[in-house]
Amino acid sequence: MIKKIAALILIALTFGSCVSSKDIVYFQSKSDAKTDANAPGGNNGNATEFETTFKADDLLLIIVSAPDPLAAAPFNLPVTAVQRTGENITSAAGQQQIQLYLVDKEGNVVLPVLGTVKLGGLTKAQATEKLVTELKKYINQPIINLRIVNYKISVLGEVAKPGSYTISSERITLPEALSMAGDMSIYGLRHEIMVLRDVNGIKTYNTVDITSADFINSPFYYLTQNDVVYVKPNKTRVNSAAIGPNTTVIITSVSLLITIIALLVK
Repeated sequence: MIKKIAALILIALTFGSCVSSKDIVYFQSKSDAKTDANAPGGNNGNATEFETTFKADDLLLIIVSAPDPLAAAPFNLPVTAVQRTGENITSAAGQQQIQLYLVDKEGNVVLPVLGTVKLGGLTKAQATEKLVTELKKYINQPIINLRIVNYKISVLGEVAKPGSYTISSERITLPEALSMAGDMSIYGLRHEIMVLRDVNGIKTYNTVDITSADFINSPFYYLTQNDVVYVKPNKTRVNSAAIGPNTTVIITSVSLLITIIALLVK
């Protein structure tokens, strides 16, 4: 009787511990993935041409220069001396810092001399071209240095290092974001990764299946600034939260004990 019980427990553990590779492996069925220029993607059907567009609450570094530095000077904010204390910035004699421009909820920034200029919804190249066109009315051969300084994404849930990450390149893919967060744990639900995104002031909730190779053509292959990635827990993680993470260890110990007893009484 004891042998039968032990055998049943061992069989249950064996089948219970089996996990299909379809639930774990990324980018499966690579032969089915479309990589041509007409594949459906997040940027006019070609994910490789993705460009970040400016949104509300972006902080922009905009520096205007020209062959004549004196002519360009009025178009820049003054450089201020600041000292960082924890998360606060207080005026003091110290490091020089160029002031930044905040994109408001209408997508506008207020620039010296030029006044209010709408940059929201434009790519970096489009915004640069627009500013150069406006500046040519005042100075010769204007040059624009433009970038987002608060580009960040957040990764939550079943990853090794959840948190917010500042991106310096202004372009990051979902796999890269997961890599920065230490990759998904074995308990992460790879078929239903959630991407929370702000689109024109409206919060959207989107589900991504990273086990599909065709995911590279998804509009969420590239993340945008302030995206939040949430990796849902699978059933094993949810169940372990309810009955305790040591349940499997206990069952294994009990089955081993029963096996030993069965051998001893044989």
